Amino acid sequence: MSRSREAPPSAPSTRPAVAERLQTLGGAVSDDFAANKRLLSYAEYLELVAQAPRVHLRGAAQYLCDMFEHYGTEQVSSPVGTQQRFRLFDAPWDQGRGRLVGQESLQNDLYRVLRNFVRQGRIDRFILLHGPNGSAKSTAIDLLARGMEHYSGRDEGALYCFSWVFPTQAIERSGIGFGDAAERGAPRLQSYAHLDDTAIDARVHCDVHDHPLLLIPAARRAELLDSLGAGATAPAAALGDYLGKGDLCFKCKQVYEALLSAYEGDFLRVLRHVQVQRLYVSRRYRVGTARVEPQMAVDATLRQVTGDRSLAALPSALQSVALYEADGELVRANRGLIDFADLFKRPLEAFKYLLAAVESGQVALPQVTLFVDLVFIGSANENHLNALMESPEWMSFKARFELVRVPYLLDFRREQQIYELQLREAQPGKPAAPHVTEAAALWAVLTRLRRPDPKHFEEPLRTLVAKLSPRDKALLYADGTTPAGLSEEQAKTLRAHVEALWREGSSALYYEGRTGASAREVKTALMNAAQAAQHGCLSPEAVLQQLEQLAGETAVYEFLRQEPQGEGYANHRAFAEVVRQWCLDRLDEELHAATGLVEESRHGELLARYLTQVTHHVRKEKLTNPVTGAQEDPDPRLLAEVERTLGVEGNVDDFRRGLISRIGAWALDHPDRRPEYAEVFPQHLTRLRERYYEQQHQRVRRLLGQALQLLAGEQAGLSPDDLGRARALLERLERQFGYAEPCAREALMRLARSRYAD
Repeated sequence: MSRSREAPPSAPSTRPAVAERLQTLGGAVSDDFAANKRLLSYAEYLELVAQAPRVHLRGAAQYLCDMFEHYGTEQVSSPVGTQQRFRLFDAPWDQGRGRLVGQESLQNDLYRVLRNFVRQGRIDRFILLHGPNGSAKSTAIDLLARGMEHYSGRDEGALYCFSWVFPTQAIERSGIGFGDAAERGAPRLQSYAHLDDTAIDARVHCDVHDHPLLLIPAARRAELLDSLGAGATAPAAALGDYLGKGDLCFKCKQVYEALLSAYEGDFLRVLRHVQVQRLYVSRRYRVGTARVEPQMAVDATLRQVTGDRSLAALPSALQSVALYEADGELVRANRGLIDFADLFKRPLEAFKYLLAAVESGQVALPQVTLFVDLVFIGSANENHLNALMESPEWMSFKARFELVRVPYLLDFRREQQIYELQLREAQPGKPAAPHVTEAAALWAVLTRLRRPDPKHFEEPLRTLVAKLSPRDKALLYADGTTPAGLSEEQAKTLRAHVEALWREGSSALYYEGRTGASAREVKTALMNAAQAAQHGCLSPEAVLQQLEQLAGETAVYEFLRQEPQGEGYANHRAFAEVVRQWCLDRLDEELHAATGLVEESRHGELLARYLTQVTHHVRKEKLTNPVTGAQEDPDPRLLAEVERTLGVEGNVDDFRRGLISRIGAWALDHPDRRPEYAEVFPQHLTRLRERYYEQQHQRVRRLLGQALQLLAGEQAGLSPDDLGRARALLERLERQFGYAEPCAREALMRLARSRYAD
């Protein structure tokens, strides 16, 4: 007995709202397609050239330079003074994701090299970024590729290539046999570029993304540009070798010559077959940029095109021509950037041809020679580069490399930004205490610093440099903080020579920042600390315990096998304790500020009052009493009390005149700002604060104990007044400094044991 089948449910009709949305979306995509001028005839393309020759007549090096400039620059301070930073490396198109922290010297070196290529009209060197593992070489190169990807989608970054289009017999009656005399007298389309796909029998793409200008015979290019009015903006001499003297790729040249012969030299009829296309750089599809890993041995290949069904539709004049298709990273990346990661992990023989290609702009393949317009860039670690330098082959390589050094960061404030970005992205699942990223960054930088050689400096700087500890040097590099105990004149001398100290460390083969912990290792320690069950929050102590474990793995990390040097340099096992004490100093300052015993601003106010008194004393002027309005002499008691706190020795008049001179020097360097004494005299402000802390030690100790009682749930033993003060202290620690309760408990217990146990 057969069962009747139930009719399948009818498909729901498309709701009008969905159809309307699709219609709107389709219209928007079509509008974008037209607005971006994605398909053009050759004449339309030349109109663009005439309107903006600077945009459309540039080689790969100029394109990259323009991209650098497109995203703008800013001035940033560094130990070597003010440096230019290119915003390209801040990834503004992606909300800063994957940005490059620091490394302004690298950015400026890259821009300088590219400008040199532009000035000489050809790319003749391989840009090699070298440095220790994990120093952001790959990050910098990746940002160049990502920037090109974004820039190529904008009008200012427009790139164009072309294909050959062959219409159907209905459009070209004779099938473009090129032999029919009647064909020459028939009315013709000016271009086949805008034909619908149904009207096209065959399309031949240019594998190497040749620039459309190469379709113009080299001898006629300058003449054409002048006639378009583009010559003044982009003279032939400024086009560079590729655009000024270059020729079509082998396949396009074959098509061009076959068409020109068939059309008996009618160049305009050849151009009818040219469809100019917008070229979008893509990392995913390796268009205009490509990355070659060490294991990838072949960078360019050539094969005869035989399996393409559209070849049968080509005109008879082309069917007898053997067309070759090029492929590989060098081909796909043409007109842009190619990155050879870890270049020296390849055998020497595997990349020797690259250097010849860089020098000549040509890649020799078995049947043909490819002409390329490419910026060649790559990376290598120092050990591999040093091994090559000791090889007999080095002299033949040396002149073909543009070496760009990429050391580890030495400014721990910059290094800190790396770990802050990591924590924001990773979300460790527990509160993070203040100074946790600072602690990680300071430890990392301490492992990278070299002991300065006093012999490279003259007195009195020589003596000061000889006494610098790693911590002193790190703080000096980061914000100009000088070691405690120096006189005003000594501190001034040291600050004035920070750049000389930096240069001394970077001049040697084993330069400062070549060895030490990489950000990768410290990131791992941070994440391990975040998982530590014994810590209620991600605290500096949790991170330092992980870093102490790392410092014991001498079999794993080469930098840990260095012999410790004088003043504590390369003593990696001791650095965790150095950072621990630094963190306790910060916590102690925050605790004092949170007690409410005195406003933090009062120290600055006292310093400002003192400096006002000093100014009038040196100038022998009277002050106006703010209460009575009377004219009075400077207060000698205030002057003496502050100077006693500051530990002034020797002639106080000389000391006071030195203060006035320093204010004047600061004003010259900052003509648009009023003097900020905390910035001009940070050491004096610190000393005033420390003196106050010494006087209030017992009161702070008592408040600290009360806060710990409250955190332990033992508030029953506290009086209402004590309980109120303890709660206010914890509230201020959280509000002003970011200590959540678990973080405050751990931090205050450690501080109590370390600094207030007496």
